[in-house]
Amino acid sequence: MTRAALAEGLRAQILGEARAARPGECCGLLEGFRTPSGDEFRVTALHPAQNLAPAPDRFEIAPEDHIKAFKAARANRHRLIGCYHSHPNGRAEPSAADRAGAGEEDFLWLIAADDRLEAFVYRRGEFSGASLAG
Repeated sequence: MTRAALAEGLRAQILGEARAARPGECCGLLEGFRTPSGDEFRVTALHPAQNLAPAPDRFEIAPEDHIKAFKAARANRHRLIGCYHSHPNGRAEPSAADRAGAGEEDFLWLIAADDRLEAFVYRRGEFSGASLAG
């Protein structure tokens, strides 16, 4: 099973953003790297983003925030390895909208709901669960 390593402070930040964004969704990008084996993602920084989605149960990362995050990750010699968002009235698992919007291969998704945070990897057109460790 794929693992995702996330420091407790970063986990708390995502959950805090999720609470603050209610009734809408928070969103952002994950900076870090994948281990050479490809079985572990290591998140080193979060890049909160403005959610441009007009509906409260969707997220759309502002392009200028995506560019800013990309440049910051490159300056740190890292990559953007995933995204995070919240489901304020839902479950901490990919929704139909998430499935429709996903597309980047081997991309880590962190989803917050009800003060829980779960990890998923989008690979070969599907989401699969990943273990989330501190």
